[in-house]
Amino acid sequence: MPATSIISNVIFVAVIFLGILVILEGIGISDVPIITTFGVGGLAVSLALQDTLSNFFSGIHILASKKIQPGNTIILENGQRGKVTDINWRNTTLLTPDNNMIIIPNSKIATSIITNYSFPEENFSVSLQIGISYDSDLEEIEIKTINFLKNFVQNTPGCVKGVEPILRYQKFDNSCITFSIYIRVQSYSDQFIVLHELIKSIHKFYNENNIEIPYPIQNIILKKSKKFNNSL
Repeated sequence: MPATSIISNVIFVAVIFLGILVILEGIGISDVPIITTFGVGGLAVSLALQDTLSNFFSGIHILASKKIQPGNTIILENGQRGKVTDINWRNTTLLTPDNNMIIIPNSKIATSIITNYSFPEENFSVSLQIGISYDSDLEEIEIKTINFLKNFVQNTPGCVKGVEPILRYQKFDNSCITFSIYIRVQSYSDQFIVLHELIKSIHKFYNENNIEIPYPIQNIILKKSKKFNNSL
């Protein structure tokens, strides 16, 4: 389990407490009254600090479940996303892609719907949708595009090597036949530069191989009204 401040703090407090008990036992002072006092005092403190304790035990639960750990990239149900930098006794801290810090109470994290892009694996699939002309040879384009993607994956940093790219035709659109291509990237942050390079490369490849990506086209049919015809 990755080191977090909540684990460090719990271990530190436990060591100090046990050390005090050992010292008192060594000098002949009974630890029973002290433990009893801590028990009664702990009950009073727990009633006064319900929110704090809720966040504390939520943090313990988050770490124990191992579903979210420091270094993971997550997105919350409200759309906020970032990399987990720490889980302490009260808050979980995220670092956003634009280098801002989001601090969220652990109890909110424990009850939220969260997408973890780093679990169960760091790598994941990214897709790109493309449209081609109705005059295209679909079999030929599929073969050429898959071969292009294999070469792209092998020579582009951030792509997962050894995973076959996928092409799937999807629908007859207004001005083109659309399909999606899927490749795997090593991490959430890699997807942006990989898609950037993929769009540039596949546009150049299609131009060099006379594969048409049509502009959006819409046919408009105008019907003459009877009133207009009679006036002629």
